[in-house]
Amino acid sequence: MALHYVTAGETHGPQLTAIVTGLPAGLSVTADDINRDLARRQAGYGRGKRMAIEHDRVQFQSGLRFGRTLGSPLAMVIENRDWANWQGIMALEGRGDSDATRARIITRPRPGHADLPGVLKWHQHDARNVLERASARETAARVAVGAVARRFLAEFGIRVFSHVVHLGGIPIDCAGLTYAAIAEAADASPFRAGNAACEDLLKARVDRAAEEGDTLGGIFEVVATGLPAGLGSCMESAGRLDGRLAGAVMSIQGIKGVEIGLGFEGARLPGSRVHDPIFFDREREERYLEGHGFTGGYFRTSNNAGGLEGGMTNGEPIVIRAAMKPIATLGRPLPSVDFVTKEPFHAAHERSDVCAVPAAAVVGEAVVAFVLAQAFLEKFGGDHMDEVSAAFERYLQYLNTR
Repeated sequence: MALHYVTAGETHGPQLTAIVTGLPAGLSVTADDINRDLARRQAGYGRGKRMAIEHDRVQFQSGLRFGRTLGSPLAMVIENRDWANWQGIMALEGRGDSDATRARIITRPRPGHADLPGVLKWHQHDARNVLERASARETAARVAVGAVARRFLAEFGIRVFSHVVHLGGIPIDCAGLTYAAIAEAADASPFRAGNAACEDLLKARVDRAAEEGDTLGGIFEVVATGLPAGLGSCMESAGRLDGRLAGAVMSIQGIKGVEIGLGFEGARLPGSRVHDPIFFDREREERYLEGHGFTGGYFRTSNNAGGLEGGMTNGEPIVIRAAMKPIATLGRPLPSVDFVTKEPFHAAHERSDVCAVPAAAVVGEAVVAFVLAQAFLEKFGGDHMDEVSAAFERYLQYLNTR
């Protein structure tokens, strides 16, 4: 069975649920593996009051025994602590006609959100029926799924990390730093900055936006290292790994642009300055670029392609960047129109962040890790981790004969 997942739950509902199918048996997974990434998602300077309420912790419901996967669906639950304050408003059953519920009906859609198109699409008379699911709270479940995928990839020496490269108009320069140094600095930074030298500027920028009732966007980068050449496919469009990764990252709330490697910059340059020359030296493994995967001796001295050629991994690190728009819920709401009375109003204001780019970067790691785990299992799949490992080892031996 192909690796797949589904999430369920509303932002103010009782819980978020994630179910992962297609995991091989025998993978070691602990709650700490998941909770570590859930905590990273909640961190970051500029987050809203919701982060002080929720302290996300995973509960396994099925698919594990004694800390190892069984091969059956893995079910995970993350409780919403704020549910205690919303049980009447978000009750799963009943008529919904209490005074408290009527008082929280939203008929003034917020620009930049799913409110208006969702109300029109699903024939709703309360935008809450849309925004509760459209909310980025859902990404906590995706981070849990990604943490499982990260554990799987780690068994084969594959690592995934993220860092913010641009925030609120301020670039973060990591030129000359190793991936290891960037990853370590990003995890220690409230901005997920790979270079701490600009943190005072970033803090002042976020503080100013908060004072002005405004929000900030930015750009984050996800890097995956240790991938062997040959994951993905060029034979059918649905199998192209670059398209699958871009789609997964683009599905994160607030993301408006994705690029791989040089991305849009490559369109401005001649081909001689874009494509990565190929070299071969069977004995040169230890001298490859940092983060390369096994290729059997082929190597590059640049990585403008971002680790992907023809929809397949080429052995170099995957480098994918995403542009996140500023949070659409503003402290000083923009004009809108009440969809019941058609009168102009300022949009409803829900509790929100000033800047969530660092958190989005962690979500980016999760969705990238999951797509890579999918592609890995498509090539080396088996019912048990031992079978997957054996297929992977045979492939590495084959590469060494080319």
